[in-house]
Amino acid sequence: MQYLVAAIIGALAGLHISTWGMYKDAPHEGFTWPKYFRSTFVGTTLGIAAHFFTGWDLREPAARFVFFGLIYCLERAATEFWKYFIREEDQSKYFIPMQFGIMGKPMKNPWKRIPIGLLIALCCVGVFFAIRALEQRFASRVPSWLVALTIGSLFGWISAFGGAWKDAPVEGFETFKFFRSPGVAIAWAVTVTQFTSSWAVIALCAEGMTVASIETYKTFFFPSKPRGKFAGKPILHPQYLQRRQHFVPLYAGIWALVLLHLIWAFVKGPQTLS
Repeated sequence: MQYLVAAIIGALAGLHISTWGMYKDAPHEGFTWPKYFRSTFVGTTLGIAAHFFTGWDLREPAARFVFFGLIYCLERAATEFWKYFIREEDQSKYFIPMQFGIMGKPMKNPWKRIPIGLLIALCCVGVFFAIRALEQRFASRVPSWLVALTIGSLFGWISAFGGAWKDAPVEGFETFKFFRSPGVAIAWAVTVTQFTSSWAVIALCAEGMTVASIETYKTFFFPSKPRGKFAGKPILHPQYLQRRQHFVPLYAGIWALVLLHLIWAFVKGPQTLS
């Protein structure tokens, strides 16, 4: 039963990602069901795998909320790694290339690009284990607010630097955009520290909720503004400007479930997820 709940949470996280991704891309790229459900499948798989390693009691609302953020982060990391370093795709359709490159120029040679990606992935995994090592040594001496300010924003900083590396050579450096991810991550980390003392979980969940929040803001608060990667590109599939609206209730419903669980968790009081 616990694994079923984990799979459902993973699927909901994936559907959430699938929906904002489709909403912003479909007018430019078109729509296919396999592509739409890609993140849903990845999220479901990661949900099952993550529960195997965490063993959390997902009957608790705090556990379900934190688990959602955790899977969100892991799905984004896995899918973006695949798209950025492994996938072969014509980059001419983008204003900002979606493939790893240097100074805005995609690296076409996969024998160079993929090893660089693997090295970066290993560094991120190393950051995860470094966080755990620091926690084992200093947890009793560091207050939760300082954990949120530093460890909680860590993956937000990684996201900020990664985004600047990809976007700045093409569209210029934007100070607000650069500091947005770590700033939002700190806010979410403060919340997550109420339910877990694990520094690694705080960092991962905060980053997952940061991505969910920022993507919601960019996608649905400014629906007529194309994403940077499609800036200046024509809308090739205008029919999806209307059809995509049918998915908005699903997206809003998932947000409502997540926020209701957050409120429920606060009502029940502090939790101690490992």
